[in-house]
Amino acid sequence: MLYPNLDASEIFAERESQRSSLHTRYLNEQLVRVLKTIGYDVGFKRGEGQYLFDRDDSRYLDLLSGFGVFAIGRNHPVLRQALKSVLDADLPNLVQMDVSTLAGVLAERLLERVPYMDKVFFANSGTECVEAAIKFARGATGRTGVVYCDHAYHGLSYGSLSLTDDNNFRGGFGPLLPDCSVVPFNDLAALERALSSRQVAAFIVEPVQGKGVNIPSDEFLPGAAALCRRYGTLMVADEIQSGMGRTGKFLAVEHWNVEPDMVLLSKSLSGGHVPVGAVLTRKAIFDKIFSRMDRAVVHGSTFAKNDLAMAAGIATLEVMKAEKLIENAAARGAQLHAALSDLIPKYEMLKEVRGKGLMLGVEFGPPKSLKLKAAWSLLETANKGLFCQLITVPLFKDHKILTQVAGHASHTIKLLPSLTINDDDCKWIVSSFESVIAASHQVPGAIWSLGKTLVDNAVRKSA
Repeated sequence: MLYPNLDASEIFAERESQRSSLHTRYLNEQLVRVLKTIGYDVGFKRGEGQYLFDRDDSRYLDLLSGFGVFAIGRNHPVLRQALKSVLDADLPNLVQMDVSTLAGVLAERLLERVPYMDKVFFANSGTECVEAAIKFARGATGRTGVVYCDHAYHGLSYGSLSLTDDNNFRGGFGPLLPDCSVVPFNDLAALERALSSRQVAAFIVEPVQGKGVNIPSDEFLPGAAALCRRYGTLMVADEIQSGMGRTGKFLAVEHWNVEPDMVLLSKSLSGGHVPVGAVLTRKAIFDKIFSRMDRAVVHGSTFAKNDLAMAAGIATLEVMKAEKLIENAAARGAQLHAALSDLIPKYEMLKEVRGKGLMLGVEFGPPKSLKLKAAWSLLETANKGLFCQLITVPLFKDHKILTQVAGHASHTIKLLPSLTINDDDCKWIVSSFESVIAASHQVPGAIWSLGKTLVDNAVRKSA
């Protein structure tokens, strides 16, 4: 039987020049417009470790890492070999009326890293993990309430969207899941008021919030765990972005010696190739959901324990261990935090550098000098948070660094690189940030010409 050309690399090469037109016609036209407007449509053709290469073979340092997916870097050879071994083995994948050996091995290795947990439920993504946690908490407690924090991001499917505090994502999609309520991040008194009804099944929290890179006080997470125990609420740590070594420890909650009732992992666990998510939980919770033989499949996901995903998770854990990537995240994160913080006294619009490990936020704020204040106000009047684009766009175009603003209308730029970055990469980051920040303090100047263009675009969009 004759098949068309199915070599993905050849298909990519043949159609690469059409990527924008294909997306405009068949996929998300608005995303194509955004990329062209800010000059990001450079046509990336290759990824290696922490680097991306465009159609001209220029090298970029990727500080997004696929929103935290590529902790071990892109196209790691150990991961590639693990996935090839699955394809070469003709394994009996997804039999369904059987149990998966590789899923058992991955669960065992995850629980070795989190020894106070007993069971694992696998899903396809972070948002599926959140959905599972909502069901598990309600099923285990017999309660319906779920409490989350302001500025939280937990996903975009209906249950997880109901726990995401961002109207840009929620707008137009209501009504959302009932009995979900929000409390201020870092506010134990508000949390206690919410839990004291004893109707709350779960309190879900990101130990380090992805939207804004917000760090809890030293008292918040331990205090929240104590309140959850007092009122019979399950504490769910959403470590989908902060876990897997991102903050310099396997789980971010380890910084505060907290042991939640459920931990949610995804993103980095995939190795960047095959989506996978994991809910780590205690046996007492798990046994209330899967309580009898006739409830053995009361919750599941068709593709969740597929052999490629399980092999990707196993390989990712082994690469992190062998290459000491968690230790590298701690060391490089401290290096970047210190070097970027040293710039604060020099530049009045640079306000704070915060984070843990390689999950860092660089925050900007209103200046005091009159000339800069007028320029800042022009941008903020047109579109709140627009100033950060004066930093991210030149970082990309002039310094080949890919990064992002840490949320809608945010004044914080988030650094979320692969855990493989080295000393030279850190120097690249710091020198590039200083160059762009220095230019942003020169009014008039080339960067503020970009600012005028961004303002004009914002005005046209709102018209």
